[in-house]
Amino acid sequence: MESGPSLGVSEVGAAMQRFGWVDYIMFFIMLGICLVVGLYFGLCKKTQNAQEYLVGGRSMNVVPIAMSLIASWVSGISLLGIPTEIYVYGIQYTYIIIGLLLTTLLMGSIYLPVFQGLELTSTYEYHERRFDKKVRLFGSVLFTIGMIAWLPLVIYVPALAFNQVTGINVHLTTPVVCVICIIYTSMGGLKGVVWTDVIQIVIMIGAVILVVIKGTIDVGGISNVLQRNWDSDRIEGPNFDLNPMSRHTIWALVIGGAAYTLQSSGVNQNMIQRYLSLPTLKEGKRALWTFFFGIALIVIFCSYCGMLIFATFHKCDPLTTMLAREKDQLLPILVMEILGDMPGLPGVFVAGIFSAALSSLSTGLNAMAAVVLEDFYKPFFKTKLTERQTYLMMKITVLSMGAVCVGLVFVVEKLGAVLQLTMSIGAIANGPSLGLSTMGILLPWVNAKGALAGGIASLIFMSWLCLSAQSLISSGDLTFPEKPVSTEGCHYHFTPKSSISMSFTPALNMSDVTHTDEKYMIYRLSYLWYCLIGTLVAMFVALIVSYFTGPMKPEDVDPKLLAPFVRKLIQSKKLAANGHDNVIAFKKIRTKQSNGKAKNHDREKAVAENKELKCIV
Repeated sequence: MESGPSLGVSEVGAAMQRFGWVDYIMFFIMLGICLVVGLYFGLCKKTQNAQEYLVGGRSMNVVPIAMSLIASWVSGISLLGIPTEIYVYGIQYTYIIIGLLLTTLLMGSIYLPVFQGLELTSTYEYHERRFDKKVRLFGSVLFTIGMIAWLPLVIYVPALAFNQVTGINVHLTTPVVCVICIIYTSMGGLKGVVWTDVIQIVIMIGAVILVVIKGTIDVGGISNVLQRNWDSDRIEGPNFDLNPMSRHTIWALVIGGAAYTLQSSGVNQNMIQRYLSLPTLKEGKRALWTFFFGIALIVIFCSYCGMLIFATFHKCDPLTTMLAREKDQLLPILVMEILGDMPGLPGVFVAGIFSAALSSLSTGLNAMAAVVLEDFYKPFFKTKLTERQTYLMMKITVLSMGAVCVGLVFVVEKLGAVLQLTMSIGAIANGPSLGLSTMGILLPWVNAKGALAGGIASLIFMSWLCLSAQSLISSGDLTFPEKPVSTEGCHYHFTPKSSISMSFTPALNMSDVTHTDEKYMIYRLSYLWYCLIGTLVAMFVALIVSYFTGPMKPEDVDPKLLAPFVRKLIQSKKLAANGHDNVIAFKKIRTKQSNGKAKNHDREKAVAENKELKCIV
C-alpha cells in the first residue's frame, strides 16, 4: 500500500491546503457583498412596517423569489452531501428528482392555492383558522424544533469545507459567518435576504459548474467519468425492491422523498414566506415551477460531482487513507486537487459553499422572526407593539437563534454524514408538521382536539424512531454497505481506515443495512420514509380522536381553508343534498294535494248520498 515512501498522508493533506491571499480576497468579497446588500435595505431602503419586513409588502417579482427559493433550499448540506452520497452509495439518490416533480404537482394544486388565498404572514396562522390557538402554537413549536435541528448543520457544513482547504478550525469560522448573516438578515428583512440569495445562487452555481468543467477535463472527458463509475457499480437503474428496509428504492425516493421535500420546500415557514410575498397565485405557481427546474439541475450537477470525485480518486480512496477525515470533505478535496494551482478559484468554490449556507441560514432566521412575532406574541398578548418594538423583537429573535445554532455546532460534528442526518433528525418535527397542514387541508372532519392529539402522538413516535436509529448509526451498531473503492494507486503512506472496503469486489445489495439483529429491525427502515410515517401517524390519530370527540361537518368548515378539489366535493354533495331535499318536499306537497283532493271527493260523495236519502224519505 505504499509506492511513495517519502510522503505520508499528513504531508499530502497539508500540501493540498493551498488557500492563498487571492482566495481569501475572493471569499471576503462574497461576504462583503452580502453585508452591503443587507445594509442597503436596512439603511437606504428602510422597511415601512412589519409586513414589508417579513413578506416584502406582497409585491415581490417572480424571478428573484424563485432564485431565493432555490438558494434557500440548496444549502451547503446539498452541495457537499449529495456528491458524498453518490461517491459512497451510488446514483440511487438522484432519482429523488421524480419525488420533487410529485411535490411540485401536489404543492401547486393542493397547498399553495390555500395559503396564497388566505394572505397569511405565518404558515401557522392557518392552524388557528382551521383549528384553534393551541394547534397554532404547537405547529410553531414544531417549526422551532426543526430550525434548531437544521440550522446548526447548515453552519457546520461550509465550515467543514473551509477547514479542509485552509486548516482553520471549524469553531473559529462558524461565529464569523453567523455574525455577518445576522447583521444583513436583521437589517434588510425579506427584501435584503431575497436579493442576497440572488447573488449567492449565482456564485453557488458558478462554483459547481467550474468544478464540473475543470474536473471533467482533468480526468479525460465525460466518457472516462461514466466508465469508471459504471465499472464500480455506482451507475445503476432504479432499485424497485419493495422492502421498506432498503435504504434507497424508487418507492422511497419518489413517495417518501416527495413527503420530505413537500415539508421542506412547500409547507414550512421558510419557503411559504417567499410564495406569500408574491401578489397572485399565478405568479406563485410560476415561481414554484422555476424552483423545481432549478433544483433538478442542481441535483444533477451535484450528483455528477460525486461521480467526478470517484473518477479522480478511483485508485486512491481519500476516506480509506484518511486524507479526508469526514465524508463531507470529499468535494473540497476534489476542488483542491483540480483547482489548487489556480489562484482565486478555490476561493470562488468556498464562497459558493458559504453562499449556499448563508442563504439557508438567513432564510431560517428571517422565518423565525415571523413565527415569534405572529405565532408566539400576537395570539397571546393584547398589547400592540409599536413599529420600533416590532423591529427590536425580530432582531433579538435573529440574534438569539443565531447564537443557539453556533453553540449546537459542537453537537452536530459528532453525528455523522450530513445528508442522511438532516433528513432523519428533521423528520422528528417535519412529519407531525406536514401532518397538521395536510389533515387541515384534506380532512374536513378533523377537529381541533384530534389535530392536537395527532400532532403530539406523531412527535413522540418520531422522536423515538429517529433518535434511536441515529444513535445506532452514530455508534456504529447500524451501518450501510458502501460501494467498493481501491487504494492500489496511492503514492503516499497511510494507515487504512479498516471500516471501508479496499478492493473491487462484487457488491451486495447496497441499499440494505448490514446489521441483522432482530431488535434493530424497526430502525432499519429507510430514513426516506420517516417524514411520511410521521405525517400518516398524525392524520390517523387525528381522525380517531375526532371521531370519538365529535367530528366536524365538512359544510361547516370555511371553504378557503380546504384544498380546491375538496371544496368542489363538498359543494357537489351540498347541491345533491339540496336536490334530494327538494324532491322530497315536492313529493310531500303532491301527497298533500292528493290527500286534499281525495277528502273533497269523499265530502262531495257524502253530500250527494245525503241528498238522495232525503228525497226517498
